[in-house]
Amino acid sequence: MSEWSHLANAKHIDLIIAHVKANPAAWYAAWAAAAIGPSAAWDAAWDAAMMTCSAAYNAAWDAVPAVAPWSAWDAVPAVAYDAARVAILALVAWDHAGGLMDLPAEQVNILAILGDQAAILLYPAIEAMETTQELA
Repeated sequence: MSEWSHLANAKHIDLIIAHVKANPAAWYAAWAAAAIGPSAAWDAAWDAAMMTCSAAYNAAWDAVPAVAPWSAWDAVPAVAYDAARVAILALVAWDHAGGLMDLPAEQVNILAILGDQAAILLYPAIEAMETTQELA
């Protein structure tokens, strides 16, 4: 049982960790395609998430080695790692973020454009996961 198992989106956090380990190239590509960079919307989403749950996020992220030892992350490109970290933050901060994981990436992108902060942070993760499903 993980240290974040009490969170509403625990199963999604576990899924993110497993998926980025298995598909780092897809995560790298999705993060790059999302053109993550300085923007008012991105900064606001990040700040809102950190204000909402910095303690819970830190606890969940610090517990990641129990599921995926840090040595396993060494083989994952840093950008893929960033995408996973941001997705976990969204899943910890907003309970509704788990529901976004069931939507097609295109719909999540629309929600992100409309200002849904969880969608802004989760979009690259959902894109990465959807891309690998299509290739499987």
